[in-house]
Amino acid sequence: MRGVVISHRRGRNSIHEYQAIVEVDGVASREEAGTLRGKKVIWTTPGGRKFVGKVLAPHGNKGRIRVRFPEGVPGQMIGSTVEIL
Repeated sequence: MRGVVISHRRGRNSIHEYQAIVEVDGVASREEAGTLRGKKVIWTTPGGRKFVGKVLAPHGNKGRIRVRFPEGVPGQMIGSTVEIL
């Protein structure tokens, strides 16, 4: 399953670099996104380094998910594709 990174999780005055919001292909509701909880998410940098994260929870009502990575991920991750296992 594939997804696209939309943004870091953020508030009005802060950005959480360890968390990303991902839009998953074929998932359109909060209930469908909830079934992905606990799955692994892998993002590979253009240089070949792999970042492995975990799905925490749905984000909003349109089927997006929140993913937590063990280390801060770079901003070039936004707009790129990830693999959901």
